Amino acid sequence: MVMNRWLDLTSLMLTSADIVFSNSKVSEKDLECIFTVICNLITTSRSPDEELEMAKLICAKIIQQPSDKPALRLRILFNLYNLLDNAYCRFYVFMKTLNLAISGKVTEHVIPSFKKIDSFLKEWNLEVQDQRELFLSVANALKDSKSSAKDSFKFLTKYLATFSDEDTYKMGEAKEEAVRTIIEFVKAPDMFQCDLLDMPAVGQLEKDAKYALVYQLLKIFLTQRLDAYLEFQAANSALLKSYGLVHEDCIAKMRLMSLVDLASHESGRIPYALIKDILRIDDDEVELWVVKALTAKLIDCKMDQLNQVVLVSSCTERVFGKQQWQALSTKLRTWRGNIESVINTIQANKITEDGSQAVQGMMIR
Repeated sequence: MVMNRWLDLTSLMLTSADIVFSNSKVSEKDLECIFTVICNLITTSRSPDEELEMAKLICAKIIQQPSDKPALRLRILFNLYNLLDNAYCRFYVFMKTLNLAISGKVTEHVIPSFKKIDSFLKEWNLEVQDQRELFLSVANALKDSKSSAKDSFKFLTKYLATFSDEDTYKMGEAKEEAVRTIIEFVKAPDMFQCDLLDMPAVGQLEKDAKYALVYQLLKIFLTQRLDAYLEFQAANSALLKSYGLVHEDCIAKMRLMSLVDLASHESGRIPYALIKDILRIDDDEVELWVVKALTAKLIDCKMDQLNQVVLVSSCTERVFGKQQWQALSTKLRTWRGNIESVINTIQANKITEDGSQAVQGMMIR
């Protein structure tokens, strides 16, 4: 302490703390107090590099046995995180916290912090490689939580989005995650839209000997109808089972996807008979599937039972890429032109009306 060798002191104290951690007679409260003292040594660091080295020493000791008192170990790491000044050092400790939570199976303690990831990214100012590591670790932490399936998918897509065409030599490392993301999308009963087809990390699967069929499955779910899926399933049933996909669930999802496709291509008027044929259902099931699509907010429509047609006013796009942005831009320009026309008409009528009133006033005088 006299020589300001704080890094060496941290190392010595951690060696002794190891003995205390293995002593079953020491309470968790005392353990937390001991490590609070050790973690506070980091405030004495004289440079960002020394701060990082001290953080590495503490983290290495804490994560050694993730299954032993994992919740306590997480609390110690969170305390350490809050004492840090250096942005990259905070990122390093956060990643160790994530890994500990996954290994110790206590991810419920870190999931609330994921809501702040966007602000963390601004604070940490990470390189692309570090962003990839972060997004993938967060997705892994959320993987086994059924209530967080959408969030897991969101972070997987963030991970895949970090790869560009220029990353050809690195994109190979994303193949398995790209497949995992596709399977998560196909499995999810409440996800009907994604931009995976536009991502280079996913596109590389199209010509991959091992994963080409998985890419084809994604393309069917996003651009084709039920008949294409049934044909694919007949030829690749073993593949679907190997990924844990349930045929009946896939049919149900593809029926909704097919109904959305009909809504976007049939000029807003879909005959019941066409829905029956495309969805391969009985006459009395047509309205049931339309209601399911309405409930899922995939389409906005009315059912004309007298004329046996569904009148669609709007529908969700299964993909939203360059083509959809262009279509939206065209619609906005049209609406803007219509509004300008209405405004011009109102102004012209107002001028005419004001002129008429002035003339009438002169005649009265």
